[in-house]
Amino acid sequence: MSLSPVYRPDPRFQALSEAFADRVAPADFPETRLRFRNDRAAASVGLEALSDDEWLRHFGRFQPLPDNQPHPLAMRYHGHQFRVYNPDLGDGRGFLFGQLREAGTDRLLDLATKGSGQTPWSRAGDGRLTLKGGVREILAASFLEALGVPTSRAFSLVETGEALTRGDEPSPTRSAVLTRLSHSHIRFGTFQRLAYLERRDLMVQLVDHVVEIYFPGLADEPDRPAVLMRAVVEASARLLARWMSAGFVHGVLNTDNMVVTGESFDYGPWRFLPQNDPNFVAAYFDHSGLYSFGRQPEAVFWNLQQLAGCLSLVTDQAGLLDALNSFSDLYRAALRGAMLDRLGLKSQGAAADTTLVNAAFRALADGGEALRWEPFFFDWFGGEASAARALQGPRAQLYGSEAFIALRGRFADFEPDRPERLTHSVFEHQEPEEMIIDEVEALWAPIAQADDWAPLHAKLARIEAVRQAYALGRR
Repeated sequence: MSLSPVYRPDPRFQALSEAFADRVAPADFPETRLRFRNDRAAASVGLEALSDDEWLRHFGRFQPLPDNQPHPLAMRYHGHQFRVYNPDLGDGRGFLFGQLREAGTDRLLDLATKGSGQTPWSRAGDGRLTLKGGVREILAASFLEALGVPTSRAFSLVETGEALTRGDEPSPTRSAVLTRLSHSHIRFGTFQRLAYLERRDLMVQLVDHVVEIYFPGLADEPDRPAVLMRAVVEASARLLARWMSAGFVHGVLNTDNMVVTGESFDYGPWRFLPQNDPNFVAAYFDHSGLYSFGRQPEAVFWNLQQLAGCLSLVTDQAGLLDALNSFSDLYRAALRGAMLDRLGLKSQGAAADTTLVNAAFRALADGGEALRWEPFFFDWFGGEASAARALQGPRAQLYGSEAFIALRGRFADFEPDRPERLTHSVFEHQEPEEMIIDEVEALWAPIAQADDWAPLHAKLARIEAVRQAYALGRR
């Protein structure tokens, strides 16, 4: 088997009690056809040298990786779904396949699946994933990574040769199994299940595991549940700020869709904003707008409150409340940093940064429906250093408003961060790469109609160029 020297298996989750997961078997698919492999992600864990046949054995048939987890584990958890508690959850169409150390960072990463077959938590579902759903996840994860958002990475997509019936897309439709590479799959709902069962012993075990594996710098703190809560609050605030600066709408911000390491994953009815609209929703079934773009801070904080309630089983509430009370300040600071990162500017201190960020949001609002979200950041990346480009581009007429004149006045006080980025060929174009839902449908159509994957791969190549050009998330 072709493994690089950086391959370091470290299957830690299996060391937890059997109360946290169920041993399962992958589905025996009629066929396995490799549709996508993320060799850049694979190189980070020493798997890029696998041949396609080896890849399919491991990520289509799920033969265990060498010295790694010997069998798949379907993880157990509960969760609030649209604020309604559901104790009948768990990995219903996926499992944890293996864990490895990331080259260069030593982070523990998970390889986990979506669409790999039925488990004890399938709730009468077929345990499968549509091929279109896999394509949508690849696009979401790739674009979020390009915009500097902490995200799982789509690692592999294998078409599996089954015809699926779904109520929300034309059926029968093609099937696939997705593997993602992520920094933990331990959800808020993992803690909720233990609180629901009043298993204080297991809660202590889980807290110790998470702190020692994912926050080792806090392992010597006397009150591990409280310091864990502080770490999760900070990670969640950082994630939220990156979503907001990216104009990303998650769609289903349930407690089982948030993980302790502050990384987004498992993309369902996601959307990116066409224009600045706080009421924009991603899920067609979110009739009340609970998870609209502008309510995402409220949703994340509510979920953190549920996690704190679970941890109160094993510690005093005072430390947990202190952690929750830090959320607002942490989020505002993270949002300042995320917005400056997206604008390619150096910080000038909290007060000046706040004034600039507020001016940017006012300008976005002033642009109305005529100003799309992503083109604004593309045009003004580098601030005043991009003024000539922005004022000669297709949106020049929008940039003469009072709000934009005020924003440009603020830009004058900020230096570009790494101005050499502005020489990248991406900025020679008049239009940026976007991820509006109409384009997603347009990319799927040739796959569905003619099995033509060329437009999708071309889009992914352009997204990779954006990732390299912006080089975001490095603060």
